[in-house]
Amino acid sequence: PARYFDTKTTEPISFFLSGLEELLSWQPNSHDVFNICTVPLAQRQPPLRSRRPRTLLCHDMRGGYLEDRFIQGSATRNPYVFYHWRYIDIFVYFSHRTVTIPPVCWTNAAHRNGVPVLGTFITEWTDGEKLCEAFLAGGEDAYHAVSQQLARIAQHYRFDGWLINMENALSAAAVGNLPSFLRHLTARVHGAVPGGLVIWYDSVLENGTLRWQNELNEQNRVFFDACDGLFVNYNWKEEHLERTWELAGQRHVDIYIGVDVFARGDVVGGGFDTNKSLSLIRKHGLSAAIFAPGWVYEHLGEENFLQNEDKFWGLLEDYLPTHSICTLPLATSFSVGMGTSMFLTGKEEETGPWYNLSAQEIQPLYPEHWGRLSTSCCLQDAWCGGSSLRVQGTIPPGEEHVAIRLFSFQMHAPPKLFLNLLYKMEGPHGDDFTVALELTTWHSSRCHDGTVTVLPKPHGRHHPRLLPAPPPALSRLLATCSHGAQGWTSRCYEQELRGCSLRDLSVLVSRKQASPQETSFSCLLGEIRVLDAGSMAASPPQVQSLTASQLWWQ
Repeated sequence: PARYFDTKTTEPISFFLSGLEELLSWQPNSHDVFNICTVPLAQRQPPLRSRRPRTLLCHDMRGGYLEDRFIQGSATRNPYVFYHWRYIDIFVYFSHRTVTIPPVCWTNAAHRNGVPVLGTFITEWTDGEKLCEAFLAGGEDAYHAVSQQLARIAQHYRFDGWLINMENALSAAAVGNLPSFLRHLTARVHGAVPGGLVIWYDSVLENGTLRWQNELNEQNRVFFDACDGLFVNYNWKEEHLERTWELAGQRHVDIYIGVDVFARGDVVGGGFDTNKSLSLIRKHGLSAAIFAPGWVYEHLGEENFLQNEDKFWGLLEDYLPTHSICTLPLATSFSVGMGTSMFLTGKEEETGPWYNLSAQEIQPLYPEHWGRLSTSCCLQDAWCGGSSLRVQGTIPPGEEHVAIRLFSFQMHAPPKLFLNLLYKMEGPHGDDFTVALELTTWHSSRCHDGTVTVLPKPHGRHHPRLLPAPPPALSRLLATCSHGAQGWTSRCYEQELRGCSLRDLSVLVSRKQASPQETSFSCLLGEIRVLDAGSMAASPPQVQSLTASQLWWQ
């Protein structure tokens, strides 16, 4: 069928469903295999169920299903990518199609970084009224069939739930059944998808009128009570937040206050002033829904997108609590899922633009210390994939080194770790510096139980021991470890730990000679791995039942 494959190239593509008939007739299909997410949702701390205010990101760009629809990637120059996943709790893919199934590349990238993904079920205008009347105004069989199909679709394609957005008036009969539909859908999604979510958008009132409230109140509370959360419209003022917090009670973190980055209508702040909105939302202990952050790409242009993107998220950093890794191994070459070339072991294998978010790797924190330290994506040189992580900064006068925090952890430390780092100094004075790794830990007696939201200060600072060669258990896995290539330096380390928890992993840049002057440096990080030495001794599980299908010999 045309829906599964691009008519020009025959390549597999992600797709949406239009109208009630397509939704109700949907069945799993042998062509579907490309669209099923292949990456399980990674665990991280704190979990979504914690009571810390959350950040939802709602991606809405030019109608959706652009170059991101090509499941196996495309040769797109300067595409839109998102990589600040450590700030985000929930990702929504939004379009104006009735049933927006998130393109699988987004689900793969988000899941790899621990972020659940929601599709969108939307009805609007006169057609939306007719559609709602058709399934909500009758008996429960009709709306049960819709909720059953939505839950099956999320389960089949392995994404995590739905944003429900009804932007049309409803008849008395239809609105009367709406809370029951939301309760049934929420129960079905919870049953079909571990950790599944259903979020309602602030639009229709309990009497069926379409009127955005910009708050939780008695006219829309019935829908909030029937599902996992409310996405509040964008034209709020501080008094709306005060009333919302009061009415929400213990569920205040389930209220996602909308922030339109395009700043349409009467809003507190958008664009590079989005922080003004977030500061008020956080002041009142509520969650935030950042809508259309693609403003950076659409409004400011494609050319300096990566720099502008880092600036945008850097300005919000104080209002976006980060997430921590809680499982090992950690292995990443920092690829953001695009490039101007493709690199392998430091060598340029292919030139030309490419874009494939499924190839995006685990992303670091991207810390910014204005004017002193910065991290950014470098497309000109990489160890593996399309990009490396550029770390730039200055070592202040009289100081020996600076530490750049890359990853936050919240987990018990294994007795012994192996670490691997690949890096390359830039500029004429690269030999004046050494690069190493630093781990911080805290006592396990202060350890987390899944509810810690503010990490304690580290008690231990460790500088892992440099190994002249990788140990036998690692040598095959890290065949590159004994030597870098193409100017890259490879280092293997080990660290023994006892009775503590991992806190942070930083890269430490030191100058070899003390200096009263400020010293600038620039370093590319090509790959980092953190491995539990105990798990290296066991043989990896054998791959079984391998099959190949959808073959095209050329």
